[in-house]
Amino acid sequence: MDESDGAGTGATVGLLLAAGAGRRMGRPKALLRDELGRPWTEIAVAALLDGGCDGVVVVLGAESSAALGLVPDRPGVHTVVAPDWERGLGASLATGLAEVAQKPGAVAALITLVDLPGMPADAVRRVLGHRGPRPEALAQAVYDGRPGHPVLIGRDHWSGLRDVLHGDRGAGAYLRQHGAERIDCADLWDGADQDTP
Repeated sequence: MDESDGAGTGATVGLLLAAGAGRRMGRPKALLRDELGRPWTEIAVAALLDGGCDGVVVVLGAESSAALGLVPDRPGVHTVVAPDWERGLGASLATGLAEVAQKPGAVAALITLVDLPGMPADAVRRVLGHRGPRPEALAQAVYDGRPGHPVLIGRDHWSGLRDVLHGDRGAGAYLRQHGAERIDCADLWDGADQDTP
């Protein structure tokens, strides 16, 4: 993403993690569609962009060739394949953050997962709007006190977070340790992921 496709000064890049094999689901979630036939990747990208992200990086892994065809061809949207996606969520997140860090003007990443097709753009908008794209930003949506997505992580935290990502462990411990702001989004949706058919 260059300056011409939305990553100007103070940009927030949406980071969609869609690399897993979806063992409990029976196939990679990046290949799934909703009841209307819309790919989950397309739904998530739309929510990120409509909610205010200046671009989106989609991290693929399992069956990446097939999943690539389900990522919408929209300005500012591109993909990266996590070479070590089989190691878990942490590996995919590290790949995504490294990719976002190369984007000119990107000061924050707004992270979500592909298995949250119910996440509305309003949840993205609320988490983004609470503090905006600042390098020190650290915020997380919560649902009736339960932490969820999206998660806003400013550039100042990217290196430290990547240093502690291992296996299937995501950003949760880092967010707690560094006092991430909790943004209540329970009035917008239930925040539940879809792990099984």
